[in-house]
Amino acid sequence: MALRKINYLNNRDLLVEIHKSKSSYCSFVADEFHQYDIILTSIDRINLRTIAEAKRNRAKRLTQEAYEKAKQVNPKIRLSQCEIKYKSIPKDSLVFRIYTYEHVPDEPGRKKNPKSVADSKVKVNFTPFQHWKFDEHNNLICVGKSHWEGGMSNGYFNKDKGRATNELAKMWMKLCERYGTRGNVRGYTYNDEMQGQAILQLAQIGLQFDESKSKNPFAYYTAAVTNSFVRIINIEKRNQNIRDDILEMNDMMPSLTRQTQSLNAQPEKKTKAKKTKAKK
Repeated sequence: MALRKINYLNNRDLLVEIHKSKSSYCSFVADEFHQYDIILTSIDRINLRTIAEAKRNRAKRLTQEAYEKAKQVNPKIRLSQCEIKYKSIPKDSLVFRIYTYEHVPDEPGRKKNPKSVADSKVKVNFTPFQHWKFDEHNNLICVGKSHWEGGMSNGYFNKDKGRATNELAKMWMKLCERYGTRGNVRGYTYNDEMQGQAILQLAQIGLQFDESKSKNPFAYYTAAVTNSFVRIINIEKRNQNIRDDILEMNDMMPSLTRQTQSLNAQPEKKTKAKKTKAKK
């Protein structure tokens, strides 16, 4: 009987925890404004097209929430029965997440040759943003800022305010643990060191995932973990080669890997020598 596959991590749960973690670094006029409907790179990009897209995104999210709530009462209910039409979403209920460094203080000299706005600003752990919405007079107002403490007009910048949630940290650890059981890495004696380095890497870049470019944080994290494992393997191999060179210089026995490489290299040298003689 085949074992049932266990989905230990999924993109939906990862996205939820990433959002919660980023929100802990933010300050909002009201808690309801933490949930955005669309991500834009500039406030000038708020137009009829992006407003319609934001309405569709909000309607889809509200439909899913209503469906999950109704399913607890009636398991046979269909998603179509809970559908919310995007045209019924009022414009002033939309929240726009705008990527901007406007509220981040300058830090001249942080980089010798700054190539972007971020290079001349204080370094933060993820792209800073602001949340905007329409008021009852159809004017855009700021209702939230990342890396911020206090009110929108009388608050101050604070890059150390929040932290990653415990659930997200557990997901990072679980991902590294499962990656360490892969056949191509589980045999290394320094497997624990590779896992530790991968967890440290995720703690540093984990919140840099950009939800506007992808909805697949699992692939983003897996790539980061792979790079961490490969980095440790290369460092250990380099150190092993240095140790073997020192041992051979002192007429001592090198590692089994070096001995095997030497034995494999001898037949190749003999074959090349025979070919050279045959040509002459």
